[in-house]
Amino acid sequence: MKSKISYVITALLAVGVITGCKSTSEKREDLTPKVQEAKAEFLKSDPSLQAIFDKAAGYVIFPSIAKGALGVGAATGTGQVYEKGKAVGQAAMTQVTIGFQAGGQAYSELILFEDQTALDNFKKGNAELSAQASAVAVTAGAAANAKYEKGLMVLTMTKGGLMYEASVGGQKFSYTPY
Repeated sequence: MKSKISYVITALLAVGVITGCKSTSEKREDLTPKVQEAKAEFLKSDPSLQAIFDKAAGYVIFPSIAKGALGVGAATGTGQVYEKGKAVGQAAMTQVTIGFQAGGQAYSELILFEDQTALDNFKKGNAELSAQASAVAVTAGAAANAKYEKGLMVLTMTKGGLMYEASVGGQKFSYTPY
């Protein structure tokens, strides 16, 4: 019983951290250079991504997602949504995971939209990545193995930290147009 109570308290604390840390109002002029730098890093790691960028209906880049866990994990990040090469809005990502996990990590995340329907669904707030969604870690040639799932292709690039994880959880997004 005591372990169940501590587990519930830990879960509530993680949700509280996510809610408190969620920053959806980062200034556009501060966010844009970070997003452009992250895009350049993705392309530097795998130049073949350029062809995917060119064909995609749009994309969102989260230049820095912070993730931490000890049994219950939480992650949050702010990014920019692009359509036809222009920034059209800001996105926020939150994630809560449960399982065997410990540590902290920072990473960048790129979500590409296969078609206008997928992009519009994201902008309407109808996009979530389930626990089963697979993200491809970007390395040279990674784009060749990446596939769209339900109109979304997810790529990640580790920035630092160490995380041991065998967990279940999903990502939830919100969108604010410029």
